[in-house]
Amino acid sequence: MPSWLRRLLIGEPLATHRLSLERLGMLGGLAVFAADALSSTAYGTEEIIRALTPAGSAGMAWSLPIGAAVVGLLIIVVISYRQTVVEYPSGGGAYVVARDNLGVTQSLVAGAALQTSYVLTVSVSVAAGVAAITSAWPALHEYGIAIGVVWILFMGLVNLRGVRESAAVFGVPVYGFIALMLALVFVGVGKLAFGSLGPVSTEPLAATRPLTLMLILRAFSSGGATLTGVEAVANGVPAFNQPSGPNAARALGILAILLGTMFFGTTLLLHSTHILPSDQETMLSQLTTLVFGRGGVYYALQIATAVILIIAANTSFAGFPRLAAFMANDGFVLRQFANIGDRLVYSNGIVFLAVLASILLVVFGGVVHTLIPLYAVGVFTAFTLSQAGMVRHWLRKRGPNWRRSVVINAIGACTTGMVLIVVAMSKFTEGAWIVVALIPLMLLGFRAIRKHYDYVAERLSLDQAHAVKPIRNLNLLLVGGMHRGTLEGLEYLKALTGEGRAVHLEIGGEATPRIQRLWPEWENEVPLVIIQSPYRSMTDPLVDYIMKAQQEEGYDLVTVIIPEFIVDTWWEALLHNQSALWLQLRLRNIPNLAVLNMRYRL
Repeated sequence: MPSWLRRLLIGEPLATHRLSLERLGMLGGLAVFAADALSSTAYGTEEIIRALTPAGSAGMAWSLPIGAAVVGLLIIVVISYRQTVVEYPSGGGAYVVARDNLGVTQSLVAGAALQTSYVLTVSVSVAAGVAAITSAWPALHEYGIAIGVVWILFMGLVNLRGVRESAAVFGVPVYGFIALMLALVFVGVGKLAFGSLGPVSTEPLAATRPLTLMLILRAFSSGGATLTGVEAVANGVPAFNQPSGPNAARALGILAILLGTMFFGTTLLLHSTHILPSDQETMLSQLTTLVFGRGGVYYALQIATAVILIIAANTSFAGFPRLAAFMANDGFVLRQFANIGDRLVYSNGIVFLAVLASILLVVFGGVVHTLIPLYAVGVFTAFTLSQAGMVRHWLRKRGPNWRRSVVINAIGACTTGMVLIVVAMSKFTEGAWIVVALIPLMLLGFRAIRKHYDYVAERLSLDQAHAVKPIRNLNLLLVGGMHRGTLEGLEYLKALTGEGRAVHLEIGGEATPRIQRLWPEWENEVPLVIIQSPYRSMTDPLVDYIMKAQQEEGYDLVTVIIPEFIVDTWWEALLHNQSALWLQLRLRNIPNLAVLNMRYRL
């Protein structure tokens, strides 16, 4: 990317010492890390009712009890995680808690589960956001996937600009959504209480299948996706202002109050109005129409819903790169994920997440309820391992009130563990098997990466160092013709230690090429070697010559010098064949070979 375009899109680089200043207050922290959980009110209840609809009116009667059970689960998880963020202010969430208290394997399971849930968070949130838009403007329905991919790329770009900028950009939409959703809940409940809001249909809903325990459990597991996003606060604790742990804990408390009120309120209203799922319009859109009509408030809430669902993806853009950086520092994922970019964010993780989530959105057609089954398994796996790790932590630490802390986290671990089993069983045939199978494969990948890094560290360790023998080096200057660049290259060759030769690859088939005829006139110290290439290859004859020099002439190392002129603009570079770059790529993996690129301006 040209530097001017990079500065325009991403901004000027920030100095490392500003890292401590790139932190978030309570309002900014909620905008960045709580948007995922808050946005799930747009689809959580709909997923419950969609799962119960086949059982008819008997199934629909269970929507309110299941909603209450989800709120109860939310309270348990948030209370448990409030202890986690205070004890682990360095962040890392379930991965770090499991690593420190349960072991490497358990931490890798947590890491794999979190990575899958973060990627799915982006896909689910954007798909739901697009559904909100197409509900209000049906003409855009056929462009839904394209709109979703563009939004994902836009989110990635905003996050590349830094965490404070993303909070500033998305703070107003988040709090606008909260205000509108609370207005919908309180106005709707008020109308319901005074009898001005009734059911859309009094006819009993016909059943296509019997009401079974598995159907109820499947509905509960769908609604459990509402809890996604709680883990992101635990992963992103260092992003909060000091003291980061207590501030993150307060943010979790506010999140629980807002999410519980919004989720249960919409569940109550949808249960009471008998609104049914539709492939063309979300249930939230139908409810807003019923409460406010299709006026300004309706369109404001639809736009706010779409925006916060996109911002919910921002939670993953804040959490996934941090988790990947933790795992990279431990050697279980690529080291590149630990690199901090120009704007003091983990740029490689942001780019990787944007690309992977876009692919997933396209593969699953941007349909929310086909992505939800993949979503919940990873979330509750991380919840369970985190809480189990905290139980072990308290048993080891035994500080003040440790027994109360053990009980809280033990209840959290047992509850989320049971929900995990329910989710895995009830959603297995609907796609959850993909995540169940994927996590072990990811573990194998993590261990393979760590094995490689351990091998490299062992081979490079000074503990195994020995006396280094002198190296006999041969310098080869590649020359394409006799011109000023060749003369500059010859002067550089003479400045190097070791024997030097000039090498010309003759691909035109001339027995005595022009450079051979001009060589004695311009150079009398460095010998010229002509290598014929009858098949016009730029690398194979050169590699053969290098191997022969090493094997027959006894050189330990061969250094290839590639002169290259530099033009002033990018479009001028397109007019040349880039043979120097191609040669570097082809020669880079040959052992005992060094490649030097000598650049000069015209």
